[in-house]
Amino acid sequence: MRAGLRALLESDAEVQVVAEAARLTDLPEPLPAVDVILLAGEAFGPPELADLLVEAEPAPAILWLTSEPLPLNELAGLPLRAWGRLPEEASAEELLAAVHSLNQGLVTATPALLQPLLAASPSATADALIEDLTRRELDVLALLADGLANKQMARALDISEHTVKFHIASIYAKLGVNNRAEAVRAAARRGLITL
Repeated sequence: MRAGLRALLESDAEVQVVAEAARLTDLPEPLPAVDVILLAGEAFGPPELADLLVEAEPAPAILWLTSEPLPLNELAGLPLRAWGRLPEEASAEELLAAVHSLNQGLVTATPALLQPLLAASPSATADALIEDLTRRELDVLALLADGLANKQMARALDISEHTVKFHIASIYAKLGVNNRAEAVRAAARRGLITL
């Protein structure tokens, strides 16, 4: 599995594998500076991860290849920039997309794996919202994530550009952000959109 994962990751010109090991305890100490750590094939508990991450600078993101549930309350205590979860049978495209998303600080998972996590911890996403987004604001947010300009959004939703601007301003205020990139990133972290 490790050889296959290494070959897959190295097939992407933007990804460099800096270390690999069968177990966390076999990784070199101190851990080399990494952006994303990929865990697969063995269950790793938060205590072992905490030991590994204690001196990691900057804080990495972690991608688990597992179908097992992740303990969100224990993840919250780890010094992680972001985390992701994919099933072991994830496609090469899904795996590489997840690595790139995590490198940008986004939480990453398939909808089937993410929904139980969100249901188990509603406050993890809802508490950070200043106010719930309306259905129309969610529509605008989805188009915003697709990179559409205001005029294109207005045409797609059959509303005026002025109304689009109003919805965008409302989205920024409710998410506590200042621009489109921050809005998309904050929405993805809260599970409001899927990238």
